[in-house]
Amino acid sequence: MTGIHSADKAFHTLKASPTTSSAVRLGRLARLGWHFALGIFIVATRYRRLAQAERAVITRRWSTQLLHILGIRIEIEGVNPGFYPPNTLLVANHVSWLDIFALNSCTVSRFVAKQEIRTWPVIGWLVETGGTLFIDRSNRRDASRVNQLLSNALANGSCMAVFPEATTSDGTGMLPFKASLFEAALPSSSIVQPVALRYQLPDGRLTTAAAYAGDTTFWQSLRAVLATPSMVVKISYGTPLKAGCGELTTRFALSDAARRSIAASLKLPAPETPDTARTAPADPPAVAR
Repeated sequence: MTGIHSADKAFHTLKASPTTSSAVRLGRLARLGWHFALGIFIVATRYRRLAQAERAVITRRWSTQLLHILGIRIEIEGVNPGFYPPNTLLVANHVSWLDIFALNSCTVSRFVAKQEIRTWPVIGWLVETGGTLFIDRSNRRDASRVNQLLSNALANGSCMAVFPEATTSDGTGMLPFKASLFEAALPSSSIVQPVALRYQLPDGRLTTAAAYAGDTTFWQSLRAVLATPSMVVKISYGTPLKAGCGELTTRFALSDAARRSIAASLKLPAPETPDTARTAPADPPAVAR
């Protein structure tokens, strides 16, 4: 199944499963508020003065603690490419606002995010300070600008991460990938690391409680997470893809290979929907600097 689903499905999933008490939800919310306040303090006082390796340590610890507050455990399948693997582009399916924290709790990365997030109070400032690159999805030409920045970051040894679906699904399926940002991996022969994210209950059943898709608001999504006693994010690392090697010489080949890898990890049928950007005019090639 593919597509974007509303909060109704998450609500029905929660109805069929135990939920936390009001006291537990309020306790989690209070601890979460304090945790965000601590993050703001760290970023405002010393984060920007630290080396990238020191920033990565803080980012992973903060992300791990956030998941713990919400009763979320990480389960890893496959080989984690490392703490901050250089010249690596992580590509993952996109389900929730929690995806970034789940990924950063294992492999710290700088992300590419939609331009709107930059204007969000507090959060926009936090993610920009953390090194996020912003893309204007309404302007196709902006992909060329971001591609160049992304290519430069990879060439300089950064670990970057993108969500090629360009939006969220409810986690029961996948949307077509947009291949444009895969172009950035070619100039430096970067490693493209497919990562599959699956939100499930401790007994292994898929849950849509964490989904932030369709008409679901952030508050509705947060309430669903707070109401779930415990959750597991299964992070499956697929076989790394070497950009420019073998058949992986175009952005479309990289996109298709990554999407098939993620679909296989999620035990979904091999995707047949073509890349939505395949028929669009080609972007100028990125050049590493």
